[in-house]
Amino acid sequence: MLFSVLVSASAQAADNSREAIAERLKPVGELCVKGDACAGDGSAASSQPGDSGSGGQASAASAIDGEKVYGGICMACHTTGAAGAPRLGEAGDWEGRLSKGDETLYTHAIEGFNAMPAKGGNPALSDEEVKAAVDYLLDSVR
Repeated sequence: MLFSVLVSASAQAADNSREAIAERLKPVGELCVKGDACAGDGSAASSQPGDSGSGGQASAASAIDGEKVYGGICMACHTTGAAGAPRLGEAGDWEGRLSKGDETLYTHAIEGFNAMPAKGGNPALSDEEVKAAVDYLLDSVR
């Protein structure tokens, strides 16, 4: 009897209307591409003064939030030092690595190196996102 009351109550509490389902399934964000109209604000993404000459590539890379990428996956190892990962903000952990240069560190992060899997184990990350996360880590010790 108690079971049927609980099942009945939970079925009544759940809103399974088409509108409620659509609300739960709607995207959490939208991509606004430079030159396209952005939903929500009615404006178009436009180039800023000083953007010329880069072909858009440098602007896109600098717009990526390395801290956000780091917080999504990298922090799992680079906060604790798991499997020998150099820790965020710990200059001693980075001593032998910094001398290899940024390009080598980018390559190691993108392709994998020793215990670190390629792209930190998230193949959905772009190379630019990985580089932004590496820059965030390096900025914490420079």
